[in-house]
Amino acid sequence: MKQFPRAAALAGVGALALAACGSAPDTTGGSDAGGSASSDFKACMVSDSGGFEDKSFNESGSDGLEAAKKDLKIQTQKAESTSNSDFVPNIDNLVSSNCNLVFTVGFLLANATATEAKANPDVEFAIIDSTAQDDQGNTVELDNVKPVSFDTAQAAYLAGYVAAGSSKTGKVATYGGIKIPTVTIFMDGFADGVAKYNEVHKANVQLIGWNKDTQDGSFTGDFEDQTKGKTTSDGFYDQGADIVMPVAGPVGAGTIASAKEHEGAMVVWVDSDGYESIKDADAQPLILTSVMKGIAAAVEDVTKSASEDSFDNTPYVGTLENGGVDIAPYHDLSSQVPQDVQDEVTQLKQDIIDGKITVESAASPQS
Repeated sequence: MKQFPRAAALAGVGALALAACGSAPDTTGGSDAGGSASSDFKACMVSDSGGFEDKSFNESGSDGLEAAKKDLKIQTQKAESTSNSDFVPNIDNLVSSNCNLVFTVGFLLANATATEAKANPDVEFAIIDSTAQDDQGNTVELDNVKPVSFDTAQAAYLAGYVAAGSSKTGKVATYGGIKIPTVTIFMDGFADGVAKYNEVHKANVQLIGWNKDTQDGSFTGDFEDQTKGKTTSDGFYDQGADIVMPVAGPVGAGTIASAKEHEGAMVVWVDSDGYESIKDADAQPLILTSVMKGIAAAVEDVTKSASEDSFDNTPYVGTLENGGVDIAPYHDLSSQVPQDVQDEVTQLKQDIIDGKITVESAASPQS
């Protein structure tokens, strides 16, 4: 087992750390920011408390907004949240800045989105990874709110199968940041993928950290504290798991740090292709695959429709079939995934697309 000082291990994933910043909007594009946008249309975005440098879904959303700015020649503005109390003020600031379309990123903004959309019926909203919801957590359908969701259980199913088929110890693990539907949907799919591998190969790969039947498992309680991610992952690797999937935004950096200290340890990343998004040469060889959401493409597509006066509140659901979710290549660890497992995953993906396999999760937007 490789051993490094704790502080040094966390420093090795410094690129994943959140920059300390306030909740004041960051204006980009348009004359007020010295940009060259030629359109009067303005698309804006509010992050959740993970911030726009989370190497996960907030950053993917930001990337989509930047692509829309460049390709559509529009104005953009962002507001980064550092706590839940920033959500409503940040949205208010963007509305006051004459944003035509406001993206809110994540389930944690569900209530703030509903409240602000009702108060500002002339502003269009799109919420990523959730629906607008009332104080009791009930979905609220509003003409000016478009839910942008992803059936990540489908892609996580494939990742679970890959993990089970690549494990040398016969144990894999997963944990979440906060126990919310957009987190547990990954864990459900991962669990089913492991179970499918066991069924096909008459194996007994054990999953630590999540029980789909009881909907009970390991959570750090937030999306910010990387030390919790490290401690949780240390526990999994010490129990014999050699692959861990963190579903916890920036907290997942702690899993990378832990994997660096454990011989043979691997990581399954989520939301983006971690091999590409994590700028750490020591981390890349540890990433087996990633469960990806096409958030950037969805943001650009919704922005384009809104800028052309074609906005509607019909929910967008990313699936394997439409390319809204997928798993990443195996990159440096391709040789660790047996060829028969790679072939089986290719077939499983097609079977899900064809409807021969239905990946079920109570958190699925298609339930």
